[in-house]
Amino acid sequence: MRRREQQIPVVENQPQFLYITSTGWKTGNPHRIEIWFVEYNKRYYILSEGGMSAHWVQNISHNPQVSFSINEMNFAGTVRKLDAEKEPKLSATVLKLMDAKYKRNEGLIVELVPV
Repeated sequence: MRRREQQIPVVENQPQFLYITSTGWKTGNPHRIEIWFVEYNKRYYILSEGGMSAHWVQNISHNPQVSFSINEMNFAGTVRKLDAEKEPKLSATVLKLMDAKYKRNEGLIVELVPV
């Protein structure tokens, strides 16, 4: 008997972009980007298609404290890079959600946790 693949719900009319502000690790200046995201279990996930070479990923590697906004909602939060080998189920779920929403499913996954 085949196991059914977990169904990932996709909510229609979700905001498309999240705006994250990190602190520049060299300059100390705020660095804001617009990026695609998904929400899962009251946390937000973004992908770096450039992996560790993206400036914003370098910034959060030095300082995980960020602010971010979605539509008119503003958050302070912390970030962490997901380790797909240590968290394969969560990583797979996030990639499925990203693929369903944006047709993108490759890159370094970063989790944002509002505080």
